[in-house]
Amino acid sequence: MKNLYETYKAWIMLGVLAIIWGSSFILIKKGLVVFSSEEVAALRIASAGLFMAPMAFNRLRGLQKKDWLWLVVSGFTGSLIPAFLFTTAQTQLSSAITGVLNTTTPLFVLIVGVIVFKQAVVWRQTFGLVLGFLGSFVLILSGSGGLGDVNLYALLVILATLCYGSNLNLIKFRLSGLKPVTITSLSLGVFTLPLLVYLLGFSDLIFHLKNTAGASIALSYILLLGVVGTALALILFNKLVQLSSPIFTSSVTYLIPLVAMGWGFLDGEDLRLIHLLGMAIILSGVYITNRKKTKSQTIATPIEVQKTALDS
Repeated sequence: MKNLYETYKAWIMLGVLAIIWGSSFILIKKGLVVFSSEEVAALRIASAGLFMAPMAFNRLRGLQKKDWLWLVVSGFTGSLIPAFLFTTAQTQLSSAITGVLNTTTPLFVLIVGVIVFKQAVVWRQTFGLVLGFLGSFVLILSGSGGLGDVNLYALLVILATLCYGSNLNLIKFRLSGLKPVTITSLSLGVFTLPLLVYLLGFSDLIFHLKNTAGASIALSYILLLGVVGTALALILFNKLVQLSSPIFTSSVTYLIPLVAMGWGFLDGEDLRLIHLLGMAIILSGVYITNRKKTKSQTIATPIEVQKTALDS
């Protein structure tokens, strides 16, 4: 009965996580209706940092000086830089396409692991990488006018997923002695105060809240993105990887773009056949790269690297 209960619990958690992360891109889009891309990104990280501040304060003891260096680097690569890249990209990209490009993260987990940390790779993973990036190039070369209409803003999403892939390897190889909640809360916390100073003293946040119609609604979308889509989602992901297998957890990679495309469709976004083709190619590449290895293989997949990093 316990195993059956845990199975149902894992499926429910997987579905909730897919809905939360898959909805992140439409929340960014709604926030950009009123606020600038910089304001949306800063609000997202600052709200997540404030929410996790109590957890951060409880985990300050026992940290070494070298941990602080890597926590700051982790905050930059895992949260701050991607947040600004995603919001800037979505000023010119639909939320659906951004959601699918986000699935290249496991590919960069493998690439950074191989190049920087000398992880081994097999031909199947190499083929999956090539296929995944081929799909990315299809989307980059498929702007609103169709194939050949280059949209360089898609490269910002690719750069963001490179940051994510680098951060997951960093957590595994440089912060393995810290708990996941410690890494998340402190890496967000180091940027919370500077971002609040920027928002309250140097941005147009207060002006928009006082004078722009719909500002309070847009703010609620961004706060939902920060608290639920960033802080709570990471906690939920940590619990899921502890409860289930890496292969099961990787299923969220394929569910996120489905949720993102669903929101895009409901919001009237224009998805062409060439866009769907690029999405299908990317997801095929991610699947091949992360397909469950046989007993004769000893090389970890990118999703397993993610699981090890976040569960350490």
